[in-house]
Amino acid sequence: MKLLILHSSSDLYGASKILLTSLALFKKHGHEAMVVLSAKGELSEQLAQMDVAVIYMPLGIIRRKYMNPRGLVNRVQATRQAIKAIKEIIVAEKIELVYSNTTAVLAGAFAAKQLGIKHIWHVHEIIQRPYFLFRGLSYLLKHYADKIIVVSKAVQDHWAKNIPISKILLVYNGIDYSEYGSPAAASDGPRDSAEPRQTAQSESAALRRLVIGMIGRVHHWKGQDYFLQIAGELIKTHPHLQFVMVGDAFPGNEYLYENINRLKTELNLVEAVKDLGYQTNIPAILGQLDIFVLPSILPDPFPTVVLEAMAAGKAIVATNHGGATEMIESGKEGLLIPWNNAKAAAAIMEPIITDAALRKAMGAAAAKKVRAEFSLQAFEERILKLL
Repeated sequence: MKLLILHSSSDLYGASKILLTSLALFKKHGHEAMVVLSAKGELSEQLAQMDVAVIYMPLGIIRRKYMNPRGLVNRVQATRQAIKAIKEIIVAEKIELVYSNTTAVLAGAFAAKQLGIKHIWHVHEIIQRPYFLFRGLSYLLKHYADKIIVVSKAVQDHWAKNIPISKILLVYNGIDYSEYGSPAAASDGPRDSAEPRQTAQSESAALRRLVIGMIGRVHHWKGQDYFLQIAGELIKTHPHLQFVMVGDAFPGNEYLYENINRLKTELNLVEAVKDLGYQTNIPAILGQLDIFVLPSILPDPFPTVVLEAMAAGKAIVATNHGGATEMIESGKEGLLIPWNNAKAAAAIMEPIITDAALRKAMGAAAAKKVRAEFSLQAFEERILKLL
């Protein structure tokens, strides 16, 4: 089968990693895929290594910054132009299936509908606000997709409010865990076996500290501010703690760092928090952590980075909503914390900060569970069956 895949970004965050996994499966089973992106980036480099054809064009990607009258007009115009270009590609390349990865890209849905070919929408998002966007996307998913793949039950429940459940297929993300070693080794490998590309995190003094980290796109709901608030509470009684933040902001959202830097100063965290920015060697960075935190203040659909942290044998701390509640059971693979009470969250984390044996046991349980319940094989079977 010949597929045209449209994706909303060129980074290597969660949805992009799942795209790479899907492409590898398609190629393995004899399907031919072309990818359309709006710009070059580190994803492009990975696609080139896989010998996947890539076309670059403005796709009219939906971003929060466009949620105003002028921005919406801009997106409508950009999407119209993208539809025309995509239709030309479909006809010229004899495309049999259009595959839209994330709800941020709409043009493929319209192009497929107008040409009467099948369209699959892989949905990685829970969109609560603005409400008109949720309703609009619900309509498009219902009427412009032959099948909708969702990444967690939380995502399924969210969109099923407006979409027939018969159109929705739940497929948990699965990735290649070979980079993270065996489940046993993942929980007790040497702390200095791999170093991030930069920062005092690689210094011997830092390595002797207990290191708590988060990895994620800098975004208003991803919880960087909340992570710092929790760190501020923990540092009061555990001054030895070291905190690490990994991730960068979408272009245009750099202003978010103003509040991050202000909080670091207000909470006396300037020395305790190391911000590594955007990184690609996530297995190496996870190898330096003792505890991984997912501090999202809105439901995170099914965070791939939690799969990675579990595979690395880390005790997981995650806010108690979204897909994370389907990935870990509080008290076994990690802990679930409130998303709006830093003091309470810090108190819940106390046992795994003071008890190394408990951290190790949770990390081992996480490594075992991720390979058993969120395997690449299960992901492959579900995706290929759908095709």
